[in-house]
Amino acid sequence: MNYQLPETGFLRLPQIIGDPKAEPPIPPIIPVKKSCWWDGVKTGRFPKPVKLGPRVTAWRVEDILALIASA
Repeated sequence: MNYQLPETGFLRLPQIIGDPKAEPPIPPIIPVKKSCWWDGVKTGRFPKPVKLGPRVTAWRVEDILALIASA
């Protein structure tokens, strides 16, 4: 991981799985494809998202850090 995550807050999906087309490119924290991520959310392998608005889905930083620590 090239950058430090905050202790609290929210991450959007491109911040978690990366986005090479972004300017500048976003390196992945967890290098999986979007479909693999959503399958993992459905099966409980990855944390459940939080809806911040009608079209805004995010994950708690604490949940992502716990996922990394358990790997």
